[in-house]
Amino acid sequence: MAAYKAETLPLWKKIMYALGQFGWSLGSFSVGNLLVYFYLPPESGQQAIFPPFIYQGYVFGVLTIIGLIFAFGRLWDAITDPWIAGLSDRSTSPFGRRRKFLAIGAFPFAVLGVLAFTPPVKEVHIGNVIWLFIVVTLFYWFMTMYVTPFFAWMSELGHNPNERLFLSTLISITWALGFATGSQAPALQTVFEKTMPSVQAFQLTVGIFAAVSLVLMYLPVIFIDERRYCEPNISNEGTFQAVMSAFRNRGFLYFTLSDLTYWTALTFITTGLVYYVTILLGLEKSVYSQLMLVLFALSFIFYVPVNLIARKLGKKRLLSIAFILYALVFVIVFPLGKWPVSHMVQAYAVVAFASLPLAIFGILPNAIIADIAEADGINTGNFKAGIFFGARTFMSKVGQMLGALIFPSMLLLGKTSENDIGVRLTGVVAFAFCAVGLLLFLKYNEKEVLKTLATKEELSKEELEEISG
Repeated sequence: MAAYKAETLPLWKKIMYALGQFGWSLGSFSVGNLLVYFYLPPESGQQAIFPPFIYQGYVFGVLTIIGLIFAFGRLWDAITDPWIAGLSDRSTSPFGRRRKFLAIGAFPFAVLGVLAFTPPVKEVHIGNVIWLFIVVTLFYWFMTMYVTPFFAWMSELGHNPNERLFLSTLISITWALGFATGSQAPALQTVFEKTMPSVQAFQLTVGIFAAVSLVLMYLPVIFIDERRYCEPNISNEGTFQAVMSAFRNRGFLYFTLSDLTYWTALTFITTGLVYYVTILLGLEKSVYSQLMLVLFALSFIFYVPVNLIARKLGKKRLLSIAFILYALVFVIVFPLGKWPVSHMVQAYAVVAFASLPLAIFGILPNAIIADIAEADGINTGNFKAGIFFGARTFMSKVGQMLGALIFPSMLLLGKTSENDIGVRLTGVVAFAFCAVGLLLFLKYNEKEVLKTLATKEELSKEELEEISG
């Protein structure tokens, strides 16, 4: 343990930290959510939104080239998470063990997010496949270099469960702002299409968002001095040893397995919403952007109540409810477009049902991991928040990889107005992942973690009851 108590982070610097989340959320949106849209676009009648740049059919049986590249990017991202996490946990840089990685990773992360949508050959060509594979692989390397230390920083900048919950709420808000801003790409593309072709309009949109994200990502690097606000705990475990010890923590293991299923389902809805709008409901692609704004506006309404309810009800109980609500969203998806109400009403019903569980999932998981990491450090003497967040993001990205691999293959079962069965079945599969996730999460022992934290923070009985519900 450190011999001194780190300073409490002022509110305005907490906001600077949260704006870094805005930056990386916006910077990652393009590759994370629009890659399939660009390279395997929805079809309106006989015309696709973009011309083909890579082979559009099946390879290796039921897979697609874009699905394989996207999935490999997520797998590579997942593999490098613990590696970067271990390096930052063991770093002794005077600039800050987390801050240094953020400073190095931000610029290439933003630039590569644009290059992923600039295929060098303007037609179907193997050169585009090679280019995309290299760019996506590098993109996820530098994204990991920024994001994993960024999350680990939260555990150290927040000095008790309530501070960590507050920071988690702030970064959930800014993550949603970044995601909502990124989701406006089709709408902004439509505006630019008045003066340029669709490909250039989309590329310009992605470039503008990348520039904004770069500025935001550097704000916490500039304004937060890690030496003042974090206790100088350094892990002495090697990366592999630290990862293994993290997964031996049963609470962490069950939580991350459930998190994997959530991220698989989330990949389905974030990638699939544009297909639900254009194919199942027959609406214009610009409606997708409107729906995303409504979705996150509704989520914002729930952010403060979620924070307060989590303090009273407990994080575990509230997140269990979120799993149930999220599963119900996908019950609506399969018959979408066939309900006896207008298609626009059906579209808004989906986002309304999704808003509350997304708010809960946006806030609580990071706070739970921060609590688990701190409790494990108290028990073992090795404070390795980077590894816990790195291992958690490893599992979440495996979930995203599964979603990225499965979703495009299902689309090829039918992604047109005349044959939409592939799009509809994505809802059935996502529902199944949600159900499995709930069963796994119920095994997480929240009370044991909070009792351990109380031994360090000397919380009163009343404070502990307030936190644990």
